[in-house]
Amino acid sequence: MSIVVVGSVALDTIYTPRGSARDTLGGSAAYFALAARHFTDVHIVAVVGEDFPGEHRTLMAQSRVHLEGLSTVAGGKTFRWAGEYNDDLGQRKSLSTELNVFESFQPDLTAAQRKATTVFLANIDPDLQLHVLDQVESPRLVVVDTMNYWITSKRDRLLELMRRVDIVLLNDEEVKLLAEDWSLPRAARKLHALGVKRLVIKKSEHGAAMFHGDDRFFTPAYPLDNPLDPTGAGDTFAGGFLGYLDAVGGTHPMQYRRAMVVGTALASIAVEGFSPRRLTEAGRDEIAARVDAVLSTMHCPPEPLWPA
Repeated sequence: MSIVVVGSVALDTIYTPRGSARDTLGGSAAYFALAARHFTDVHIVAVVGEDFPGEHRTLMAQSRVHLEGLSTVAGGKTFRWAGEYNDDLGQRKSLSTELNVFESFQPDLTAAQRKATTVFLANIDPDLQLHVLDQVESPRLVVVDTMNYWITSKRDRLLELMRRVDIVLLNDEEVKLLAEDWSLPRAARKLHALGVKRLVIKKSEHGAAMFHGDDRFFTPAYPLDNPLDPTGAGDTFAGGFLGYLDAVGGTHPMQYRRAMVVGTALASIAVEGFSPRRLTEAGRDEIAARVDAVLSTMHCPPEPLWPA
């Protein structure tokens, strides 16, 4: 079992009411891989510039994370993003975006990567996501993520892609925008009608939801006293979710539900620090304890509403 993730590796500068970090490790592929590697092998396909710090490469080079697909452009500069969060960390403002070498990123998979059992197409141009999908030989599970920009600028190509994958992963704002409906249940039905098979919705501090036909599942978030930086929480959720499914060969509905809880637990760990560093420090006992804590909040045995 293994996962190929195609996305970004970046240098982030973050400002929050609780602190800041400059040129810290960021990017969808970095957060995803450092979450998923707790369950399976992960192959990163991304690009950085010659200025990418060696300490960040070392941080990513954890057990079960493979960096043979991380290209370095000689003389190039790494993708940089800067953002500022409001007091409750619920909203952020982009201060600057410098695509640099990421602007001309052309992901081509190696022969080994084409045989991956699981593929995560992180937030990049839908044309590039389709290009990657065409290269993979016979994946068991393909998941795609996107953002508002691609929904408004390349909606048709995005829908073409979504019809070809197994799971579409969006936040609630993106679901409503893509379906053109403010009601999440209605929006989910509309996306199913457009060809989306299974829809997983990230709801930040409110947890996550999954819609698959008439089957619906909701998981709460793990309650945190002092979240520090929510950057990368969605990609961390995806890493935990997909890493667990790849490890167990997920096909049963209950495995998908448990994967949602795993993703939620790992996302809660990631937001306790700047960059994905907390994901490298967390061990199996801590992750299992978070999963159990989320599950305990969901347990309520059925009893008669009106006892005799």
